[in-house]
Amino acid sequence: MRPDVVHDPATVDELRRHEQFIDDWFATELAELPVLIDVSRDADIPYRWYVRLRGEERDVTAIWFTLGQRTLKYESYVLPSPEEQREQVFEFLLRQNYNLVGAQFGIGPEDAIFLSGEIPVHALDADELDRIVGSIYEYVERYFRTALRMGFGSRLK
Repeated sequence: MRPDVVHDPATVDELRRHEQFIDDWFATELAELPVLIDVSRDADIPYRWYVRLRGEERDVTAIWFTLGQRTLKYESYVLPSPEEQREQVFEFLLRQNYNLVGAQFGIGPEDAIFLSGEIPVHALDADELDRIVGSIYEYVERYFRTALRMGFGSRLK
């Protein structure tokens, strides 16, 4: 690896600057972005935010952001474990990963479906935060209803 592309882990001071940047960005967006319902901090996990977005296909989409020394990780719970057509739901969402940028569907705890991604902490800026929030929102809106119908169709009738 070339020395000019290696980044050291963020120092405590750098993490605090990133934390303040994220806090400020969300405060500005809360005032300007109608789809953004709420932003709160996790009292038990340092450098973690909980963001809620108002949707159309899904009433609310939540995104958790966790700032680490090397990455900003983000994840959104999409659906519980499908009750019907499990393999088809998983295959459908896995195939969608091919078209997604910066996030991917995955199977998480209790076989629930999540959307997740991460960026290097040194790439953190307003454009990236905007891209992440917009992408997660768009992907949930685009695929939620189809996955829900496939995995829980008999409950929806």
